[in-house]
Amino acid sequence: IGAFVRMMAEGEIKQAMGVRRVTREIKRLTGHVIICGFGRMGEILAGELRRARVPLVIVDEGPEQVSEASSMGYLAMVGNAAEEDTLVAAQVLKAKTVVTTLPSDAANVFITLTSRNLNPKVQIIARAEVPTTEKKLIQAGADRVVLPAATGAVRMAAMITRPTIVELIEVVSGRHVTEVEVDELTLPEGSPLVGSTVRESQTRARHGLLIVAVRHADGRLEFNPPADTVFQAGDAVVVMGRADDITRFTAEYEIG
Repeated sequence: IGAFVRMMAEGEIKQAMGVRRVTREIKRLTGHVIICGFGRMGEILAGELRRARVPLVIVDEGPEQVSEASSMGYLAMVGNAAEEDTLVAAQVLKAKTVVTTLPSDAANVFITLTSRNLNPKVQIIARAEVPTTEKKLIQAGADRVVLPAATGAVRMAAMITRPTIVELIEVVSGRHVTEVEVDELTLPEGSPLVGSTVRESQTRARHGLLIVAVRHADGRLEFNPPADTVFQAGDAVVVMGRADDITRFTAEYEIG
């Protein structure tokens, strides 16, 4: 009996120590993504973000889901993301984005509303099952709304009518093993690229890269920017090319 009690106590101590460690690591997060719900969509999203080396924390009411997420190496905590205390513990005040992936539209609306009240500047991406919920989520404070059923149907139609475009999208999203990558590079102050034009940068000739688009600091998005487009600090430049070429490009122009 004594040995059994000792084993139970040691297990509880290890578990408590593990929770404290996760809590400490979550407190150190900043500019991270909070994923609310670790179902199929949440798991895929977490995998994509980890591949892109984006810091994240997972919040789910189910201990089993949290245990599974932890076993996969994610920072995860048990809690109701619609409650302020839970989101505060997930460092929503320092987060860059909150994504709610629950299958319940009502829960997603509550999480969106709570997140927006706590952090007016955080980006919120919400899932909706019913198209009529999209308006409610926008009113609650969501920046973007994703309808998986509608998105899936549109993509299936595109596979039939525009298969080459779908293949290009899959290359961009990393679904295919390929040498081609697409990256978004934000130009910092002091970058040698700031103040120069697309023509002067010679990204195609010198680096083998294609500039797909530029989102300027004022929010304006410019696809296939003309040669006289001037790069400014804060611009997000979308480039396509081989990974090695992108690495050399970022190093030369001091893009962190």
